[in-house]
Amino acid sequence: MGDLSRRSGLRGIGTWFTKQVVEPFVEIISRGAQPKELALSAALGITLGVFPIVGVTFFLCVLAITMLGTAVNAPTVMLANFMATPIELSLIIVFLRFGEFITGGAHFPLTADALKKVLTGKASKEILLSIIHALLGWLVLAPFILGLLYIVLVPCFTMLVRRFSPSISLENEDEVSYTEVMLKVRDA
Repeated sequence: MGDLSRRSGLRGIGTWFTKQVVEPFVEIISRGAQPKELALSAALGITLGVFPIVGVTFFLCVLAITMLGTAVNAPTVMLANFMATPIELSLIIVFLRFGEFITGGAHFPLTADALKKVLTGKASKEILLSIIHALLGWLVLAPFILGLLYIVLVPCFTMLVRRFSPSISLENEDEVSYTEVMLKVRDA
């Protein structure tokens, strides 16, 4: 099995993923970020990362980080945006079709002939309309995506912060260990 992963390049992908995603994320957690802040940041990064116009997501994330300031963790927003890129490419069609459904507009054909029209510049009006439909689809779905991701990610980040940053106390944590109480009493 190890030989198969080495020949297929899967080992390289695992190494790349560890260095580009896992290690930076563990570093973010170890610096004391709170679970709710991480969940909001990751949800925001993914939501903006699936914006249906390729190449714009970085600028949207920078704008969101600038506007929200300390309410979000900037490295987490950018890391989530980076991780959302493959998802973005697959959701463009979903946003396009949803936007067409909302407006009752005609379906933009995703065929080889349509691609030929796009490449030759003969489908400019159709392309502009399809971009508008995709943007509309994203605008309607983005709050739901953000909310759902936040709800799912808060418990995940709570667990990860407890696991990778045991010396950091969590906000509003009801459980206090006997050792922490004794240390606080001794220091007082």
